[in-house]
Amino acid sequence: MVAQYRDKIDEALADKERIKQAMASAVHDALLKHKQAGNPVVCMKDGKMVWLQPDEIKP
Repeated sequence: MVAQYRDKIDEALADKERIKQAMASAVHDALLKHKQAGNPVVCMKDGKMVWLQPDEIKP
């Protein structure tokens, strides 16, 4: 039974494109929620951490 779950996990982790799409979708959703709530986010710009205000967020 454990091997069955391991096979499914290995299969999911082998699909790099699916993982990339899921991560991009999650980041987009998080940025949109921050923008809608009026909350700033931190990002990297020119190697430095900077705050983006809600009106600067472009998900």
